[in-house]
Amino acid sequence: MHTRTLGQGLEVSAIGLGAMGMSMSYGPNPGDRDDMIGVLRYAVEHGVTFIDTAEVYGPYDNEKLVGEAVAPIRDQVVVATKFGFNIADGRTEGTNSRPDNIRRVADESLGRLGIDAIDLFYQHRVDPDVPIEDVAGTVGELVAEGKVRHFGLSEAGAGTIRRAHAVFAVTAVQSEYSLWTRDPEAEVLPACAELGIGFVPFSPLGKGFLTGSVSADSTFAPGEIRARVPRFEAENLQANQALVDHVRGLAAERGASPGQVALAWLLAQHPFVVPIPGTRRRERIDENARATTVALSADDVADLNRLVDTIGVAGNRYDDAGMSAVGL
Repeated sequence: MHTRTLGQGLEVSAIGLGAMGMSMSYGPNPGDRDDMIGVLRYAVEHGVTFIDTAEVYGPYDNEKLVGEAVAPIRDQVVVATKFGFNIADGRTEGTNSRPDNIRRVADESLGRLGIDAIDLFYQHRVDPDVPIEDVAGTVGELVAEGKVRHFGLSEAGAGTIRRAHAVFAVTAVQSEYSLWTRDPEAEVLPACAELGIGFVPFSPLGKGFLTGSVSADSTFAPGEIRARVPRFEAENLQANQALVDHVRGLAAERGASPGQVALAWLLAQHPFVVPIPGTRRRERIDENARATTVALSADDVADLNRLVDTIGVAGNRYDDAGMSAVGL
């Protein structure tokens, strides 16, 4: 696994690991906590040095899991977590990026993770009620105090990124980005390139769709995240199969899996892009890591770049409420 550098000189593995699915969102949660700890440690042993979590994953359970996993290997891992939501009675209830809440979450996350400093602290969603300048200033104070090392934003618009960066340097922006979610390309990625900010795509495999493991007749349990995503409704899944079929064909020609091609395409976009696919399985850790060895030609990349325009994507990536909270 080679490394890449996000903003402010933060060096991480070229492929990271999103830990959310180890505690929530993708079907029944794993019953064996020790196995998930083993998967996390396996990832680090095989070169994945960038692990992503958040207080709302669980809530709280995922941070505890990651903390236990990295305890004996803390010096080998960059740990990212997030603030910015209200959590009441185990449920997320709107945004909250008031300075006092940011400070409270930092202290509590440090405790759950069992670490002395949060390597990368993202605002999980922009809070329309709190000026981003106040958010950036508060995280800057936490950095000065040694509780946080780097500041990040998630699903923020380009204007917000610029305003935040003017107050305190932003190290990374995390947003959904993949072959079928191209929203960041118009404004966010150019802003990151201009300002020297890293970009961290979550759901880089389209919540599993781009691996080819989701068929047109797949169904999802009511508690599963994909059950609430319009893109995974039966009619849209059927329409979107043409896109994954195209990726599958190119993958076969290159001796790779569809997921590896999807990750290799992301890595080819910019040198500051670091995807964080999620998985619960060791074999997927290996498969995702090998995406760094998939050689896509300029023609391959151009072909994949045209997919959304030539084939299209049916359905939004979130429901209406989710879409209203991104790009602010």
